[in-house]
Amino acid sequence: MEFKHTSVLLKETIEALEIKADGVYLDGTLGGGGHAYEICRRLGEKGRLVGIDQDADAIAAAGERLAEFGDKVTIVRDNYCNARQALGKLGITHVDGIVLDLGVSSYQLDTVERGFTYKYDTPLDMRMDQRQKLSARDIVNTYSELDLYKIIRDYGEENFAKNIARHIVAARKEKPIETTYELNELIKAAIPAKMRAVGGHPSKRTFQAIRIECNHELEVLQNSLEDMVNMLSLGGRLCVITFHSLEDRIVKHAFRELENPCTCPPEFPVCVCGKVPYGRAVPRKAILPSEEELAANSRSKSAKLRVFVRI
Repeated sequence: MEFKHTSVLLKETIEALEIKADGVYLDGTLGGGGHAYEICRRLGEKGRLVGIDQDADAIAAAGERLAEFGDKVTIVRDNYCNARQALGKLGITHVDGIVLDLGVSSYQLDTVERGFTYKYDTPLDMRMDQRQKLSARDIVNTYSELDLYKIIRDYGEENFAKNIARHIVAARKEKPIETTYELNELIKAAIPAKMRAVGGHPSKRTFQAIRIECNHELEVLQNSLEDMVNMLSLGGRLCVITFHSLEDRIVKHAFRELENPCTCPPEFPVCVCGKVPYGRAVPRKAILPSEEELAANSRSKSAKLRVFVRI
């Protein structure tokens, strides 16, 4: 299957980066190379782009798409949380801009055997990096009822998390839960019929929760943002595209902390902790998809772009 993915908020992200022809840029979630391609188009002879992704299919697709830019592009198979080490191996200490396009690519969702989707019957998987051992199947069949409940409640924001966890644990006593449709049926049985009729597919939130846990998505994001800002040159920009409220909340909070890292009590007349702002969010609020993009790509409806500039 061809790697197809429509980059969300592409125009807005490229504008926000304020790309310099001789700049060095990092795409920490390379995917099919949509954002990276537009960055490379604007680079001069001395410009450079490093793309990182943990998905082998994405690496292959992006390599093909960006081949025309030759030595300007370096692609690394890794998680963006290891970006500093990856850049260090290339002799790069600072970059002029970073893009993080979070969430799952259209390719991953639409490739049935990757086990991300609740729309087809396929073995449970959901690993973004297929080298890792932990899969969705392991989570569903080995996590305790309490842990499943917490994951589905916190990562899926699912009102029926407790009942879903109970149904999963009861079912796996009979036999392991192997496929997406088996999990679908358990979720369906755990949610009252009148509630299943509203708010989209009943499995959506639970599948999101299991995927986030499987790939440690929120933990990686939480632990990477300050490091990303520290990698920026003065005036450099970090662009983060999120697809659900949990991610956006982490980015919004991190940017606020980086804008005002002072730890002095509010009653102190002057700052004595010595912590100075790293930069500021520009603009103050998240950038949302245009009406045209929403009409052309339904998967963009939950996307938000936040931008931080280093000072």
